[in-house]
Amino acid sequence: MTDPRREKIIVGMSGGVDSSVAALLLLERGASVEGLFMKNWDEDDGTDYCTAKADHEDAAEVAHRLGIKLHTANFAAEYWDNVFEGFLAEYRAGRTPNPDVLCNREIKFNVFVDYARSLGAPRIATGHYARTQVGPNGFELHKSVDSEKDQTYFLNAVPLTQLSECEFPLGDLKKPDVRAIAKRAGLHNHQRKDSTGICFIGERRFRDFLARYVSSTPGPIVGVDGCIYGEHIGLHHYTIGQREGLGIGGRTRKREAPWYVVSKDTKTNTLVVSQAQDDLESHWLTTPSINWLAEPSPLPLRCTAKVRYRQADQPCTLLRRADGGYWIDFASPQRAVTTGQYVCLYLETQCLGGGVIEAHGKFAGRRSSQLA
Repeated sequence: MTDPRREKIIVGMSGGVDSSVAALLLLERGASVEGLFMKNWDEDDGTDYCTAKADHEDAAEVAHRLGIKLHTANFAAEYWDNVFEGFLAEYRAGRTPNPDVLCNREIKFNVFVDYARSLGAPRIATGHYARTQVGPNGFELHKSVDSEKDQTYFLNAVPLTQLSECEFPLGDLKKPDVRAIAKRAGLHNHQRKDSTGICFIGERRFRDFLARYVSSTPGPIVGVDGCIYGEHIGLHHYTIGQREGLGIGGRTRKREAPWYVVSKDTKTNTLVVSQAQDDLESHWLTTPSINWLAEPSPLPLRCTAKVRYRQADQPCTLLRRADGGYWIDFASPQRAVTTGQYVCLYLETQCLGGGVIEAHGKFAGRRSSQLA
């Protein structure tokens, strides 16, 4: 009988300290470990914004130090088709997508899983800060013990069948502990900075990058009072809650207070702004579907939700809509809820799943006829 500890497991290795320590911990547990470096973006624009080459060198050095084989795979075509094209389509539609969530769903826990199987490995592992356990109804995804680093929000769209094939060795650790483990093991990258942003954008200005793929059509900046206060350079360059770069400045008979983006009207190409914080608040949101990572509970369900990464858990009630979608009522108003982003649901530490935010608003806009 095969020792389950010696079952081959492929670790997604990015060159960073988290994935490196994930591989180290699995080795110390006795698993048969190999690494896989995934290249998801082709640097064909004559620049070196994406650090794939340096990342691969770091991953290779760690693999050599650990004495494991490092595979390399180019998933750039899959990334373009399954992540980047959708990313651009959402921006063209006036929404704000989350490519990190899409990358996890389409690449890291889909294409990666299939590739690992082709290498004879039934399971994969990553350096995500999350925990898994077996509960009464099977697989469960739980928050990391490190609340500052917990990454379950980014996993909410991954199908349960794929997520259950993965291990998260860092789930019970905090980031300083991970760095300490890497240092004791002599890993050269133990002090490497955490990666931020999206690889294909890198250090360049997001606005400049986006302009290469999405055409800009200027239009009016209009206040909630109906007055025109300026001109925007293209709706896709703005996000809900944004206060910088609006170019409105002081206005006669207007109080000296910041202006915020409160909505975008794609039909009239209008950017709507306000100086009132209340205009940024939403009491509810809707999502057309939920990717359940747990046995769906009877509704209505009292739980908590996040509408962005690192947001504190927000008490809410999940209800079913008559059209089959879902309605989420929040116990307190939420600031800058954004269509195209994800809402992630929790029951204490367990991540229940999530869905794309379709619409949001104040209680005045709610119609009881919409609920099942």
